[in-house]
Amino acid sequence: MTDDRLPIIESEQNAQTPNRRGPQDNELDFEPVGCTSACCNPTSSLHRFLALIFMCLLGFGSYFCYDNPGALQDVFKKELNITTTQFTLIYSIYSWPNVVLCFLGGFLIDRVFGIRLGTVIYLFILLVGQLLFASGGILKTFWLMIVGRFIFGIGAESLAVAQNNYAVLWFKGKELNMVFGLQLSVARLGSTVNFWVMQPIYNYVKTYYPHNTIGVVLLLAAGTCVLSLLCALILGWMDKRAERILHRNLNPGGEIAKLSDITTFKITFWMVSVICVAYYVCIFPFIALGKGFFMEKFNLSPEEANSVNSILYLISAIASPLFGFIIDKTGRNVGWIFVATSATMGAHSLLAFTMLNPYVGMTLMGLSYSMLAASLWPLVALIIPEYQLGTAYGFCQSVQNLGLAVVTILSGLIVDKSHGDYIWLELFYLGWLTIAFLATTVIYVYDRKTKGNLNMTPAQRVEYANAIAAAATLTNAGDNAGSTNEYASDQEPLLSN
Repeated sequence: MTDDRLPIIESEQNAQTPNRRGPQDNELDFEPVGCTSACCNPTSSLHRFLALIFMCLLGFGSYFCYDNPGALQDVFKKELNITTTQFTLIYSIYSWPNVVLCFLGGFLIDRVFGIRLGTVIYLFILLVGQLLFASGGILKTFWLMIVGRFIFGIGAESLAVAQNNYAVLWFKGKELNMVFGLQLSVARLGSTVNFWVMQPIYNYVKTYYPHNTIGVVLLLAAGTCVLSLLCALILGWMDKRAERILHRNLNPGGEIAKLSDITTFKITFWMVSVICVAYYVCIFPFIALGKGFFMEKFNLSPEEANSVNSILYLISAIASPLFGFIIDKTGRNVGWIFVATSATMGAHSLLAFTMLNPYVGMTLMGLSYSMLAASLWPLVALIIPEYQLGTAYGFCQSVQNLGLAVVTILSGLIVDKSHGDYIWLELFYLGWLTIAFLATTVIYVYDRKTKGNLNMTPAQRVEYANAIAAAATLTNAGDNAGSTNEYASDQEPLLSN
């Protein structure tokens, strides 16, 4: 039986994890041959942050292409002659396969593929899906676009699991919160660039390909997926080299990840999963329908609506690493989640009940979203053993996609049934945010009751890790002493004879 008061430890400052050796450690068994500069040394900060560049770019293509329909919402509905509910199917079909496959994708990383091969495989699947999505646009075949989007979703969400695993592998015990923030920053930069450039690109391409403009534009967008695939190959080579030089052993205890492991996860993990659903369903479906919302309520042009809609991603691209850096220094992850959830409630309330400039509400939402992402996802690495991280992150992505798939469809239905009255949609989202707030409360109470480390400062986590290490040493010493005494007792009759 596991002791809930002794979770897996991750100190953002000094403590190192006893059962792994990654690029964040400070000693080499031997110097790397052929290159003595810091950029080639896997233990140096320069080398780790060089790897971080490629790590962040893994998700750029995925997030750029994910919101292609959102940037061209009016174009999709007009040229394909579809309703809002049908349009939301493009987003929900992305999520449906990952209700199961994302969990399996994380398990396959832990048990079968490994992180390097898994990342490349998932990016290739993602690229194939985007190409099929573009082909459906060229042929004006909506069902083919849905098939492409389905395949795209399989690769994209499993890729997010691999990206999280890479972050923990290279930065656990160091700048993990900031790294999660930077990954989100670059990913959201991809979404922001998408909202900025897709409408102008569409207008330009339309002059040359007036009959299949959507397909050609989506095909051009697939180039960002090729860029991410190249980054995966480079990062895989760097990780293989670091593993060889550092003699990295991620699982010296020999534990084998099993699907049944999920039944042993603590209540804090389940509450993190609830937040993953309840919070993110108030962000992504809203962005998917945001262009129409801002055009309808605030009488904005399509270009202006896109600008307001993309401000969340732009702010998160800047604020996420900053919040990650602050949280690395201050700790108190659960407290930051409380603040983020409350502020997001305020942002949706401003947009729903006032005619205040929409940039204000979206700016607040962008800051809150950045704060939550930088503080929530590192909690999984504090709760779950490292050999199970792929499975754990995969499960979080799976339940999140289940929520997104259902809520995106419901959001479209609410808009259609209310004849464009978005106040009901906003009330729907506020209800979900209340659930997220309650789940955060459960985490705080449980962690405090069991004297856990989820809401500690970095200094407290170091002390906590040292105390557990000392207790483990005393336990091992006692076991060894007991074994020695037992052996001596067994030998006494022989000696007396």
